[in-house]
Amino acid sequence: MNLEGIMERVLVTIDDAAEALGIGRTMIYQLIKEGELIPAKIGRRSLVTAASIRAFAAKVSGADLVAGGARR
Repeated sequence: MNLEGIMERVLVTIDDAAEALGIGRTMIYQLIKEGELIPAKIGRRSLVTAASIRAFAAKVSGADLVAGGARR
């Protein structure tokens, strides 16, 4: 069963988080350290919650991205 299209990714890699926010990996780790992004470890993989990426983007842009809305 292919879950693509059924489920949105809940956790993303550090590289994907950096690409989504248009910043570098070092800044992603800094944002995790500052508590702006929520990390998750699965085995040796470091991941970031997609929800925390959306919340951070909304915070810095003033947009309602958490609910999927457009900037007002």
